[in-house]
Amino acid sequence: MQLNTNPFEWLGEALGTVIRLLVDSLAWIFDVLSSASSAFVNGFARTLGVDSNIFTIIFVVLGLILIYAGVRAFINKRIIGGVIWCLLGLWLLSALIR
Repeated sequence: MQLNTNPFEWLGEALGTVIRLLVDSLAWIFDVLSSASSAFVNGFARTLGVDSNIFTIIFVVLGLILIYAGVRAFINKRIIGGVIWCLLGLWLLSALIR
């Protein structure tokens, strides 16, 4: 076992250990978040019966936004607009969902 007589070498080792711990911790956190989001998207897609690629999920969200716009139009007493928006959203979702 060799003793370090230079305090700067000890300081460099301590700083390197702290940085390594920080990088490993961040990598672990991002890995956990990545696997959780992947599992969520796969479960969401499997339940709806759609593919789990990014474009399908974007179109599902777009369909939900169109239905939301239709409901908002109904609330604002714009019946024709509400029917059109809801029909567009339902058409998009029915085309995606098997």
